[in-house]
Amino acid sequence: MPNKWYDKNGEQGDVVISSRIRLARNLNGYPFPHLMSLQQKNELANKVKDALDNSNSYIASTFKFINMAQLSATEANSLVERHLVSPAFAGDRSGRYLLLTEDESISIMLNEEDHIRIQVLSDGLSLKQAYDVADKIDTLLDNALGFAFHEKLGYLTQCPTNLGTGLRASVMLHLPALQSGGVINRLEDNLSKIGLTLRGTFGEGTDAQVGMYQLSNQVTLGLSEETAIENLQSVTMQIIGNERDARNEICKRLDTQDYIMRCLGKLKYALLMSTKEAQSLLSAVRLGVAQGIVNGISLDTLNSLLVELQPNTLTLNEGKELSPQDRDKLRAELIKEQLK
Repeated sequence: MPNKWYDKNGEQGDVVISSRIRLARNLNGYPFPHLMSLQQKNELANKVKDALDNSNSYIASTFKFINMAQLSATEANSLVERHLVSPAFAGDRSGRYLLLTEDESISIMLNEEDHIRIQVLSDGLSLKQAYDVADKIDTLLDNALGFAFHEKLGYLTQCPTNLGTGLRASVMLHLPALQSGGVINRLEDNLSKIGLTLRGTFGEGTDAQVGMYQLSNQVTLGLSEETAIENLQSVTMQIIGNERDARNEICKRLDTQDYIMRCLGKLKYALLMSTKEAQSLLSAVRLGVAQGIVNGISLDTLNSLLVELQPNTLTLNEGKELSPQDRDKLRAELIKEQLK
């Protein structure tokens, strides 16, 4: 089995955990998903699958076709934890399908808010590389199926906020120093004035988890995909600089260094570990690794742990149902094994 995209640390990886490109698309001849019958949803999903199967693209040949209705709640929620589908998509699974590559870097949600949601995930700050992949898949499907497009409004989408390019570009940022400095609210306000938004770990309506934030574009109408990505890239680099400056200041302090090492001790020796506690401790240790306070542990390992320790993913990888205490025990063991 190939390594997952989140098993490695990419460019600017001390601050930027991942980059994501998402394109919202709809087909001519079908109503939006909330008005479609189950038969129409199944028909549309098979059309998209056939378009990929009949193409000559190497990427297209690596997709697995998943009927969401056949997944258990644990399997579906693990997809959310791995940032492969939205919480809404995992909740109501009837008539919904997922196309997913083996390394989980590309996922295509069918019959979510729109007919097609193409998503490409990549490690570190790699927006342009992720967009190139998404654009190839977009072109392939458009040529085969024909997307709904208006000369003035651009790509037609169910939600008016996605009209135009239908593009959502985002980066997952680790901002523990800026969070501890209490400047996140001010940063959110400033970003909103330039068409960007800072959200919680799993997007709109969710909380940030231990310094993890998702920065994305808000404007999709009136500018090109390339311009939106360049704007996000430029602002991300400014935030990276601000976070690094803040880290350098707080990590000079002995109490910060002590806190980081105490967090490492808990991770290495605790017998039980909840998801929330593990994420908080790993966030501190990740800061310590990035600043050279903690040695012998890679950011790759910590990135992987932040995904694999989540409850549904942990249960799925174990292959059996677990009680909350069993999960906490297994999580502690997994962390100790990885941090040896």
